[in-house]
Amino acid sequence: MLIDGDYDLVAVLTQPDRPAGRGKKLRAGPVKRLALENGLNVLQPGSLRDQSWQERTNTSQLDLMVVVAYGLMIPAQMLLAPRLGCWNIHASLLPRWRGAAPVHRAIEAGDERTGVCIMQMEASLDTGPVYYRLSTAIGSEETAGVLHDRLAGLGAQALRHCLNLAAENRLPQPTPQDNNEAVYAHKLSKAEAELDWNKAAETLWRQVRAFHPWPVAWCELGGQRLRIWQAEVVENQMDLQPGQVYADDSVLLIGTDDKALKILEIQRAGGKRMPVVEFLKAQQIQSS
Repeated sequence: MLIDGDYDLVAVLTQPDRPAGRGKKLRAGPVKRLALENGLNVLQPGSLRDQSWQERTNTSQLDLMVVVAYGLMIPAQMLLAPRLGCWNIHASLLPRWRGAAPVHRAIEAGDERTGVCIMQMEASLDTGPVYYRLSTAIGSEETAGVLHDRLAGLGAQALRHCLNLAAENRLPQPTPQDNNEAVYAHKLSKAEAELDWNKAAETLWRQVRAFHPWPVAWCELGGQRLRIWQAEVVENQMDLQPGQVYADDSVLLIGTDDKALKILEIQRAGGKRMPVVEFLKAQQIQSS
């Protein structure tokens, strides 16, 4: 959106190249690749606390810095230096879900709505006042990956709106957040993606959606670790106990605290994702 607009993009700051693939060779991220394809100046500081990098970025000569999922701490003096400061595009309706994983936590918690905010950045995490917000309903089947991509589009719309106001000197004062309503979106971990069959089926179903495409919900079943990519809640007509399995040629059900979780897409360690029907043809899963 910034590339296509009538803006003077001085530089793109992104994290250093990271090892990737089996050979662990350094690989540029998508932000760097896109910037280079469009002939933009790319800066990749390991830390912006380094005085030499602060001098190179020279933010005091800028009108604005825009930050999206940068992932490194930005010193307070850099946040304040541009004429309009530093704006963050945050994928939640602040102050709910401040922090690293707002999209995933909104789905996991069963929120009906989420959105994006254009926020004036402060030294503390996601606490700054909000210029503009766009709200949207969370689809009943949406995964974190699908919702993330949809919110990215909304974020571009919101940023364009605020930039247009700023260009016309009509940008209003941002609205302070109510810290009493703040909820923190903790960073994801692989360990928390394990499914606990003593929980309600609805909770587990939200977990499957929230951790798709990473770190992916998983469980131990039939002596093997399996990743659960897609599932649905069904009535527990067979009166399965939590963790108890029913399997036939086409159906894989697992009991929960209340109902049952019907597994639709699954992946064994070292294998590929597949519909559960294909999995059941290749695997011997016994009802328990």
